[in-house]
Amino acid sequence: MKHAGDAALDKIDGLLVKIRVHQSLTERKRGSFYRKAAGFAHFHEDAAGMFADLKVDGEWKRFRVTTRSEQKQFLSKLSSTLRDL
Repeated sequence: MKHAGDAALDKIDGLLVKIRVHQSLTERKRGSFYRKAAGFAHFHEDAAGMFADLKVDGEWKRFRVTTRSEQKQFLSKLSSTLRDL
């Protein structure tokens, strides 16, 4: 599964906008978010859809983010993970 390119990220731009609201995250490259010096979230594209990798409890967890419902669930997990840090 390859990292998402610009065309794929264009499809989830609304999700990226909502992630950028979190001031504790820095977007070093479009779609690659860091917390302090550590990677926190990034995206992959695949024939099966769009996926996000999120660092939860020190480990990468993969979430499908193709549909709005999936994106909403991912944003909820991202927010709760940031609260728990």
